[in-house]
Amino acid sequence: MRSPRRCSRNGCPRQAVATLTYVYNESTAVVGPLAAFAEPHTYDLCEPHARSLTAPRGWDVVRHEGEFEPPPPTTDDLVALAEAVREA
Repeated sequence: MRSPRRCSRNGCPRQAVATLTYVYNESTAVVGPLAAFAEPHTYDLCEPHARSLTAPRGWDVVRHEGEFEPPPPTTDDLVALAEAVREA
């Protein structure tokens, strides 16, 4: 079974619940709900890091106002779990 995505911050073992994207031409950091897929040039963050993120001077931070929820299990996760139980 696939392990959940982890926070991109060095040394942080928490599960990711948000995705950080930089919009360089607008000097903006956007923190939103966890993206469906991990993409290059984005960063997955746990809730504490998503809530406490600061941007460089002169940049704006646009942050999701709602709760950050862990992603639901995917069909692949459920199939892998069923197969592991069946083998046991």
